[in-house]
Amino acid sequence: MTDRAHRDIRPVTWPRLTDAVADRLAATAPHDGSPWLRAAIDGAPAARPGRWADDLAEALRLRGRPVRRVSAGGFLRPASLRLEHGHHDPDAYYDLWLDTGALWREVFGPLGPDGTGRILPDLWDPVVDRATRSPYVTLPPGGVLLLDGPLLLGRGFPLDLTVHLRLTPAALARRTPEDERWTLPAFARYEDEVRPEETADVVVRADDPRHPAWTG
Repeated sequence: MTDRAHRDIRPVTWPRLTDAVADRLAATAPHDGSPWLRAAIDGAPAARPGRWADDLAEALRLRGRPVRRVSAGGFLRPASLRLEHGHHDPDAYYDLWLDTGALWREVFGPLGPDGTGRILPDLWDPVVDRATRSPYVTLPPGGVLLLDGPLLLGRGFPLDLTVHLRLTPAALARRTPEDERWTLPAFARYEDEVRPEETADVVVRADDPRHPAWTG
């Protein structure tokens, strides 16, 4: 097994990175025999995983692969549960904010080996704190799920490819808005407990958004 803690990091451009990961996804077979491929773009909000996931989705569509985008922000728990321990509790942000049960029920279950492909793209709007009431959509066999958001690894999701957009602690602190810096201890805990730089299939170092580097 490759020692992921000591993989080479090479400079890359965002377009080249997007094409390379799209090619890898297009050539990947689901590990459990599912008709659908499931990938995650993991990264703190400051790394903008959703923006790059959108670019990756477009690259996959150009390769003839149906894609469904799902953001973790659409599967947060209601405020009464998220904020039970206060508005600025980093442990609650780490442990309680993401509704993992809903993601399993509405996304990963339907995309399993015996699933229907009928998924819910989002469930809860955290801004207005109510259900989105979005309609179910069907991802055809051969399609790709792209899930983006923070703190996604280490949760047991059946993912066929994982990409981690890494920021050093200094870059994360610098690029996180002042009113969100209370979340920084959660990301420090994530680094310590999950070690995403070792766990992810692909690691992209994005301290300087103009000059990314990756593990290839």
